[in-house]
Amino acid sequence: MMNDAVLRSSLLYLGIIVLLIGIFTYSFKKMMVTYFFGLFAISGVLLPDWEFFDRDFSQWFCPVTIEHGADSSSPQISRSTGFKIYPLRLALYAIVYGFGLYKWWVYVSN
Repeated sequence: MMNDAVLRSSLLYLGIIVLLIGIFTYSFKKMMVTYFFGLFAISGVLLPDWEFFDRDFSQWFCPVTIEHGADSSSPQISRSTGFKIYPLRLALYAIVYGFGLYKWWVYVSN
């Protein structure tokens, strides 16, 4: 239920940002680019199967075993307790989202 609330609030903030982009740029095309970039960014953070990706990067290419799934006491782990920070995953997210945010900013600011 917590993920639903985070998703709803993220989409609400995205709508506000899209509205502000429309007010300041008077461009429907820039509003749509902002909307789709925001949906991509939100879905990239909130929708992945964290039980699969919450492993070391070298194990991402192997299927999740039953033993790994049995390590968790409940199927829905909150982000604060079940989300481990791996440096390679953090670097990958920073590169992809940083490049996307840069390209978005260049497009919207012109």
